[in-house]
Order: sequence, then C-alpha cells, then structure tokens
Amino acid sequence: MNFSFFSQGCRLTATLLIFIILAIAFSLWYQSAPAFHQFGWGFLTSRAWDPVNEDFGALSALLGTLVTSLIAMLIVIPWSLLVALTVHLLVPVSFQKSVRVFIDLMAGIPSIIFGMWGMIVLVPIMANYVEPAMTATIGHLPLIGFLFSGPGIGIGIFTAGIILAMMVLPMLSAMLLDLLETVPKQTEEAAFGLGAKPFEVMFKVLMPQIRSGFIGTCMLGLGRALGETMAVTFVIGNSHQLFTSLFAPGTTISSSIANEFTEALGKLYPSSLLALGFILFAITFVVIVCARLLLQRYKA
Repeated sequence: MNFSFFSQGCRLTATLLIFIILAIAFSLWYQSAPAFHQFGWGFLTSRAWDPVNEDFGALSALLGTLVTSLIAMLIVIPWSLLVALTVHLLVPVSFQKSVRVFIDLMAGIPSIIFGMWGMIVLVPIMANYVEPAMTATIGHLPLIGFLFSGPGIGIGIFTAGIILAMMVLPMLSAMLLDLLETVPKQTEEAAFGLGAKPFEVMFKVLMPQIRSGFIGTCMLGLGRALGETMAVTFVIGNSHQLFTSLFAPGTTISSSIANEFTEALGKLYPSSLLALGFILFAITFVVIVCARLLLQRYKA
C-alpha cells in the first residue's frame, strides 16, 4: 500500500513537472509573439537593437551567449577533469575530505560575488597583462588572429568566458569526483598491480568507466554557463554591437534581460526581451535532448 502510494506520487510529480515546463514554454511564446510577428525569422539574424525606433534583433545576444559558453567549456572541461582525477588518485585519502569541502564551498559562492571579483580584480589583469600579451602573440596568427586583436580594455567576451569557467569549475569537479567514486576500487588496484602509471589509470581505466556520466556532467555545466546572468553582466560590457574580437564588449541573452527588462516600455520592447528568453529556453532544451541522446548511444 505504501509502495503504491509512493509510486503514484512519483508519477504525479513527474507529470506535474512536464506541465510546468510546457506552461513556461507557452507563456514565453505567447508573450514574445508580438516580436516574432513583427520581425519574423529575421529576429534571429538581425544585429539591430534600437529601443527608440523599436527595431530589435537577437543576433548579438545570441552569439554572445554561445561564444562565452563555448570559451567557458573549452577552459573548464580539461581543468575540472584534471582536478577530479588528481584529487581521486594522488591526494591522500585523509586529506580528500578537506579538499571536497573546499570544492563544495567554491561551488556555493553566489554568482554576483564572482562578478564583483571579476570587475575589481580580473578586468585590470586582463586589460594590463593578459590581453596585450595575447594580441602580441596569438593576434598575429592566420585564421584566428583577428579574434585576439584590437585594444584590450579588460571588459568583453573573453573575460566573461573566463568568469563562467571559474563558476562552473567547482560544480563540474565535484560531480566528476562523485562519478569517479562509483568506479570499484578493485579495478584501480588491479591496474596499479599490473604496473600501470597514474596517467594510464586515469585515461585507460577510469575514463572509460565514467564516459556516459562525464558527457552528462559536461552538458549540465554547459546549461549552467548558458543561463548565468549576474557574473556575466559585470564583465561583458553589455553592448549590443556585433563583436569581431573576443576582447570587444558584448552581451548575452540573460544579461540583456536583466539589464533592460525593468525599463522596457511599450509593447514591442518587452516582447523582444521575452523572445530572447524563449530562444534561451529553446537552446537549453536542445542541449538537454542532445545530452540524453548521447547518453543512450554510449549506454547502448
């Protein structure tokens, strides 16, 4: 009887969650309908953002969201994997709990703290040292040099990507540590007993065991990066101009909504901001679906 009640409760909760997600999607679509009706598919490809003349486009915010998230994931995936494997294999067992507590505390720091730290500390470092050095070296390379050219002012797309990586790193490292702890100790001990080095155990024994979970964890980290608001708002520059250099100011969907929603007047302006929200919702949904498909493929 108790089990049947629990089972029915789980089904009801799952059904309720589906209805909530559908309700959110419908609400965003309904509220953003005037913008989509006015601009059509051109809303996705237009670089315009002129509240005075009510001419809006999502291209700059959409590219800013995707590029900052890509930068963050390119940085955070190898570093979080290195942190997790190092703590799991090389840190003494008696000290691992202390390291885990520190990682969990880092994951719990509010995003606005990261944003304030980025504005006060990281932006001057980027403007005075990192960006000029990258312009002098990588900026002269063919094909990709233009991405690292131009005046380095510290505030911009690249700095926002670094802040996102710092925010996602503790969460991803903690989740990877949990995955590594699911691997039987006998497997690791057998590999070491056969003469394998720690590097070989990491990538030939542990990684195949957690492959599917690793993909899902990275997708969760990407979802966190896509939707982050306050930390990015402090350091990205909040400019709707289409950027060609990673050092230039830009904007993201979430930072645009946070900055402008309270002062959006009329009908088309708030509708355009809600249309940005609907696009972000759709991107997140696609990321989750792709993660599930990848997990099913590797499990098969």
